Amino acid sequence: MNLLAVLGVFAVLVPVLYMYTAAIVAGRFPTLRNKRICLLIAHPDDEAMFFAPSVLALTRPETGNHVKILCLSSGNAAGLGETRKRELVKSAMTLGLRAEDDVFVVDSPDFQDSMTTEWDSQTIATLLASAFTPGPRGKGDEPPAATIDVLLTFDGQGVSGHPNHISLYRGARRFVAALVQGKPGWRPPVDLYTLTTVSIVRKYTWVFDLLPTLGAWSWRLQGASKNTTATAKATAKEHPAALVFLADLNPSATGGGLGTAWRAMTTAHQSQMVWFRYGWIALSRYMVMNDLRLEGSFGAADLKKP
Repeated sequence: MNLLAVLGVFAVLVPVLYMYTAAIVAGRFPTLRNKRICLLIAHPDDEAMFFAPSVLALTRPETGNHVKILCLSSGNAAGLGETRKRELVKSAMTLGLRAEDDVFVVDSPDFQDSMTTEWDSQTIATLLASAFTPGPRGKGDEPPAATIDVLLTFDGQGVSGHPNHISLYRGARRFVAALVQGKPGWRPPVDLYTLTTVSIVRKYTWVFDLLPTLGAWSWRLQGASKNTTATAKATAKEHPAALVFLADLNPSATGGGLGTAWRAMTTAHQSQMVWFRYGWIALSRYMVMNDLRLEGSFGAADLKKP
């Protein structure tokens, strides 16, 4: 068998393997259920370009989750802020959010769309605190209260290295750390999950990044499962250390799949569909798979200004 034939077989078998694995992941792998979830993004279209597999999975009615999106800018760098706000709402509804009122856009001088400016982490943390912990802090043995259970955002590399994305990570960690400040050993009332940044080679390998993604997910779970007590097992089930979501390649998939993710970009975010966006939705592994890590070890370092 020549090289061309081998490549042809590989190109057919991997998508088939991916579809089989996606069905198993959807039915058997750890997920989030009955949670109040906020997806924190920097710009309209982040939810579709980077988080579509997560949003599609977490908004399925059978999960019982209530997903909201908080976007910290209108993406007004090109003067299209109002258009992009409307596009974000349309995209969110395409991806399965319950209502248009579940999408919030902050239009503030503190958070301007910029490829060169990092947003202040304390300002982000203060905003999150006012939005999600409006009541008084817990006293004594009372846990701090929050109106969400899960905050989902970028990791410390921001997937694309965008300074606005990285700022969200720092601000989110600062927010969660403040919830348990002075409470050693307490579990934060909000779980912070971050989207894993991969190398540029893996970023553009579409479904062919399946095995590395599953390997990284499995490694994280194994690292968190060393404690085998009944309490630890119950905690791990309720708060998985790692999550992986795979979008179905079937265009008629129940609850949406890759076709829905594409529509969220091409139909909803029409103002952003320049030529290189088509390359992204065709090749990016983030359009078909997300692997998330549960952040931990919050402490004084998170509360210091970077």
